[in-house]
Amino acid sequence: MSDTTVSRRDWLLSDTPTSRAQARWGRRYQTWLAFRRNGLAVAGLAVILVMLALALLAPVLATHDPGVQSLADRLQPPSAAHWLGTDELGRDTWSRLLYGGRVTLGMVVAVVILVAPLGLIVGCVAGYAGGIVDKLLMRVTDVFLAFPRLILALAFVAAMKPGVESAVIAIALTAWPPYARLARAETLTIRNTDFIAAVRMTGASPWRIILRHVTPMCMPSLTVRVTLDMSSIILTAAGLGFLGLGAQPPIPEWGTMIATARRFILEQWWVPVIPGIAIFTASLAFNLLGDGLRDVLDPKQR
Repeated sequence: MSDTTVSRRDWLLSDTPTSRAQARWGRRYQTWLAFRRNGLAVAGLAVILVMLALALLAPVLATHDPGVQSLADRLQPPSAAHWLGTDELGRDTWSRLLYGGRVTLGMVVAVVILVAPLGLIVGCVAGYAGGIVDKLLMRVTDVFLAFPRLILALAFVAAMKPGVESAVIAIALTAWPPYARLARAETLTIRNTDFIAAVRMTGASPWRIILRHVTPMCMPSLTVRVTLDMSSIILTAAGLGFLGLGAQPPIPEWGTMIATARRFILEQWWVPVIPGIAIFTASLAFNLLGDGLRDVLDPKQR
């Protein structure tokens, strides 16, 4: 290990940081060291990064056009020409799996971008404001929580035109209430602390206190919950695709690929099983990552 690396490590692990930047980067480095000790969490992170890289590089890694049909090659087993075989229309399964990862994982990312800020703001505002605002926002939250997520998503998609955009909106509308509940619970424990009282005495507005001081304190717990929820979001997105309410053929999507090939499960088992393995692997990886983040970021687990 070089002297530069040693000095940088000592700078990050210093017990007496001399600046905010040093304290911030030191805390991040210690969090990474704690996370790295969890082998399963690191494996989950590695799998997720690999799947994201494969999805992003799909145009480069795909061996065939995912939409080109070749009925002469339909239902072919894995071979050198078609690494994962072909489907009922002769389309290359490997290529469709890569492009399907773009759709499925893209839906997950879009849902998280929509629901995480919404749930965080609703929960923080409800917890900090209290009174009638808290009751009103939480009753709306309870209405969404009263229905199973998949059933409610089906109802929203049925009211709209089936497709990727409708599925993302439907899943987002059903996924934000748990985040709001979690953020509210965290805010209730924060709003009466001494440092919030000190900030309030400086004349800071409620919105400034919520955005600059309360919200960052809620982020670790929310990050853990979002990571653990990604597996259920993947399953919901795949479920909507399987039922014909998500991505529409010929768009490759893992749930849709299983739906169109389910009748071949006994003879040509690889056609529906391969996208199912992809869904299982992604869900398991996000769960492993979420467990690792919970051990590191959740103070109750320390």
